[in-house]
Amino acid sequence: MLVRIVKLSIEDQFIEAFLNNFENNKQKIRGFEGCQFLELYQEQHTKNVFFTYSYWDDEAALYTYRNSDLFRGIWAKTKPMFNAKPEAWSVNKLHSLD
Repeated sequence: MLVRIVKLSIEDQFIEAFLNNFENNKQKIRGFEGCQFLELYQEQHTKNVFFTYSYWDDEAALYTYRNSDLFRGIWAKTKPMFNAKPEAWSVNKLHSLD
């Protein structure tokens, strides 16, 4: 399993639009073949910083999503909202404790 962590810094005036865009697309992303898990986090003290955590079957599944019409449409709406370059990491989960 591959875990994808993406940090997104949004202009303050676009926070509501960003959240609405995520709300409108979260089920489509989660339902995309190979996506096993999806969460959105908001930084506690810097309200315009968000993180997405998603679990993918493998790198190929993530690559397929990133080259899909769904991703391109979401990214086209989100990209103009940024106030800093997004950061992304693909990591392997080593341990998980409940």
